[in-house]
Amino acid sequence: MDMTGQYRIGAARDIVWAALNDVEVLKLCIPGCEEIEQLSPTTMTARVVQKIGPVKARFEGNIELLNIEAPASYTIKGEGQGGVAGFAKGSADVTLAEDGDETVLEFTAQAQVGGKLARLGSRLIDATAKKVATKFFDNFHTHLTEKGPTGG
Repeated sequence: MDMTGQYRIGAARDIVWAALNDVEVLKLCIPGCEEIEQLSPTTMTARVVQKIGPVKARFEGNIELLNIEAPASYTIKGEGQGGVAGFAKGSADVTLAEDGDETVLEFTAQAQVGGKLARLGSRLIDATAKKVATKFFDNFHTHLTEKGPTGG
């Protein structure tokens, strides 16, 4: 599955970059995120629950940040195991461009699923992935613009 997107966020690029690298912000914004822990400046572990069609799975996995060019871009790579539901792995190239007082975030992502999830069909998986991505960016934008960069 391949997915691309562009989002305009009502905050300066430095603030957006900091928030994308803040595990507390990510935990608030990632749909279904139960836990996220920073292991090093470039690695994290996470536990996320997602419902994909009739299958509800709890994924536990690792996230790694690569090709970091702060505050302009990075690649995020992850792999998670969902028990009997299967696995998901993928990566996304993320770029941040300043546009006045706002930031334009663009991403290109590739993902693979296996196990029971792979049998659900690519249309359902693609639709779910787009829904989750949209919800994340909606949450992220709201967090930065309505609550402020410090969350208060």
